[in-house]
Amino acid sequence: MSAYDAVIIGGGPGGYVAAIRAAQLGLTVACVDKRPTLGGTCLNVGCIPSKALLQSSWLFDMAARQMGAHGIDVGTPGLDLGAMMQRKEKVVGDLTKGITQLFKKNGVTHVTGTATLKDANTVSVAKDDGSTEVLETRNVVLATGSESAHLPGLDVDERRVVTSTGALALERVPGHLVVVGAGVIGLELGSVWRRLGAQVTVVEYLDRILPTMDGEVSKTMQRTLKKQGLAFRTGQRVTGAEIGDDGVTLSLEPVKGGEGSTLEADTVLVAVGRRPNTDGLGLDAAGVATDERGFIPVDDHFRTGAAGVYAIGDVVGGQMLAHKAEDEGVAVAEILAGQHGHIDYDAIPSVVYTHPEAAGMGATEEDLKEQGADYVAGRFPMSANSRARAIGDTEGFVKILAHAGTDEVLGCHIVAPEAGDLISEVVLGREFRAASEDIARTCHAHPQLGEAVKEAALDALGRAIHA
Repeated sequence: MSAYDAVIIGGGPGGYVAAIRAAQLGLTVACVDKRPTLGGTCLNVGCIPSKALLQSSWLFDMAARQMGAHGIDVGTPGLDLGAMMQRKEKVVGDLTKGITQLFKKNGVTHVTGTATLKDANTVSVAKDDGSTEVLETRNVVLATGSESAHLPGLDVDERRVVTSTGALALERVPGHLVVVGAGVIGLELGSVWRRLGAQVTVVEYLDRILPTMDGEVSKTMQRTLKKQGLAFRTGQRVTGAEIGDDGVTLSLEPVKGGEGSTLEADTVLVAVGRRPNTDGLGLDAAGVATDERGFIPVDDHFRTGAAGVYAIGDVVGGQMLAHKAEDEGVAVAEILAGQHGHIDYDAIPSVVYTHPEAAGMGATEEDLKEQGADYVAGRFPMSANSRARAIGDTEGFVKILAHAGTDEVLGCHIVAPEAGDLISEVVLGREFRAASEDIARTCHAHPQLGEAVKEAALDALGRAIHA
């Protein structure tokens, strides 16, 4: 039996970051995870392997379709899918080893096994060898993440019907991949397999893709991805599926009524969201409640209803993003150490790693209109950016939303190459309550993509220079 200041259950982005930060602050910490490799879903079967395949598939697509415009003749490229997958696994392996070394460096105890709360101060860990280790602790942090949500009547076998996990490990390029769900995961993985040669159809229940993002981003991305070969069936619900040895037949019907249809696929990717991993944790024994969707309600200090038990990341809901979980991990560790951890959730960026990328932060135009807010929108097209012209990548725009009276930045939405990096300066500005004029008066290097951010800020002031 061991005694700790904090036991973190879950070794994903929220959990391992919380463990490291708590240890840096002088607390004795153990981190428990089912996987022998740290990093959670994000690193093992999510964010990182998908980005590795996105990069590899984009290079393949460039070689196949885009190098000629640069005066480079590479002929017809060949695909070695096995080598591409091996590279992905090496990226994942190197990073998981890195977290293990960080645990050793910071004195975090790593315990592999399935954790169950016996009470608010006792964690029982069932190990693969059949043994049990009991950890006594002053505080528990629940950071168990989430798993892919399923659709009724569409049974996942990770062969014909796959989640993101299966879609990252296909042994061949499907002839026709149907993606159910037009959110971030569906569009990213749909893009990977389309670039590698699959026909891809995306089915979405709502009437637009990326429904949580700014409407202008949604329309631009759908138009752009359609040009890249993705087909979209919006406003459609999946009502049934017949799964055979050779493929899947999906039954669809319009959400607003009308005649149904069928869709034949070699592989179906179910990407309709994620649900919290809270089953089997022993929450009742510790007095921790969940809501009707399985999420754990917490207060502003990440406290659950049980004294000494905290929760962060996907299990508490909100934006289910790795970097949001990381920031919550830092904040909860600082709170446990007697400091004042805090997060501004209006300054959490969201990124879609297609090409071009889409990124958003803060209020959308739809949000501001619904609120009746007095705002101005500054826009700048990437087609007017000199660096975008030079690299031949001119799809998209930058849009900055600012308060009409105070000029405070309320939101930023970008479709552009490297949009996830471009939005960072606006996120920083939001943390400091910057005005659009602060960004407009900041000198940006020329020629760079970031000049589009400056020009959008200038446009919010009514004085864009290059558009």
